[in-house]
Amino acid sequence: MDTPKPNAFVFSSKYRVWRHIVFWVVHIILFSLIYSGSLLPQISFLGELLLTSTIWVVPYILYAYPIMYWFIPKYLLKQKYFQFALILIAWAVAGWFLNYLFRANVLNPFRDYIKFSPTPGSAVGSPNPWAPGSYFNMNMMAGFCCMITLFKYWIKKERDWMQAEKAKITAELELLKAQVHPHFLFNTLNNIYSFSLESSPKTPELILKLSSLLRYMLYDCKAEQVLLEKEIQVMKNYIDLEKERYGNKIEISLNITGDLKDHYTSPLLLLPFLENAFKHGTSDQLEKPWLSMDLTVKQNTMKCKIANSKNEQVVVSENGIGIQNVKKRLELLYPNKHELKMNNGNNFFVVSLFVELQEQSKFHPAGSLISLPVAQTT
Repeated sequence: MDTPKPNAFVFSSKYRVWRHIVFWVVHIILFSLIYSGSLLPQISFLGELLLTSTIWVVPYILYAYPIMYWFIPKYLLKQKYFQFALILIAWAVAGWFLNYLFRANVLNPFRDYIKFSPTPGSAVGSPNPWAPGSYFNMNMMAGFCCMITLFKYWIKKERDWMQAEKAKITAELELLKAQVHPHFLFNTLNNIYSFSLESSPKTPELILKLSSLLRYMLYDCKAEQVLLEKEIQVMKNYIDLEKERYGNKIEISLNITGDLKDHYTSPLLLLPFLENAFKHGTSDQLEKPWLSMDLTVKQNTMKCKIANSKNEQVVVSENGIGIQNVKKRLELLYPNKHELKMNNGNNFFVVSLFVELQEQSKFHPAGSLISLPVAQTT
């Protein structure tokens, strides 16, 4: 997956060489200024420091890069902590001799050649090849480089994990959005077939409503958010299809008030609750089954209450898989911007949902979300 442009210089392999060049150039400049012993060092002395700091980059790289690109990925990241500790100790000993060899055979001859003359108060200039200060600096730079490396590994791991989770949840959501309950589709088609046999004038209208519902589920729901008006129209079509199916067997009340224009919502947010209401509110064991839906939009808030009758012997589980997944979906889409309440009475079940709607440009779902139909929960 492509690296975001603002982070490309830090994470993209395309700029790896440039990253290292910039890092060491900054190190050379800062090191020279710090060890000059003065905020305004002599130009000649500062030039000598810049030259010596530049040649010090070679042992720093020889010491730090094996830790960064070999020891850490091969041992530390693979949780081979004991081997990592042993090889790190051995490498620290080797670094002590590397410091000696470099100072004795490269640094001191180079300083003699350029007639290096440190000013009083500066922290550099010792000709002793066993001087511990430069060895300390080598380890300090190696530690700093390793911190950057580990931080990049951590960022990359977090980013890869988030992308994997997003891809996984998105795939699940798209699959679930495209699913139409077989029992609903089968019964609706049977109902339309019965009307067609009777040459009922309702047949074309029912086909149109079913077609609209299927088109919405299969295509419109691919978007992260849809117009609230369209979502409500789909629910109306769903209710109309169920009305034709049950006829006068169930009393249905639908009340929608408020300004619905220019508001957006996650697709199929309310339909699972409506499906669940029809499932439990249309039992043959009920003497007078009923169902009601009240939805109000005021400014940027939406309140919806869906209530239905149910058999006293039927228990609607609020911890069922479907309801739990709807709760999870709300938590992902509207964190701290929703309130869901359920009242499971002896002969009724009520779902009350309050959602703070967001503008389309400010809608940031957590990748996607999992949503299983509430009608699956009993």
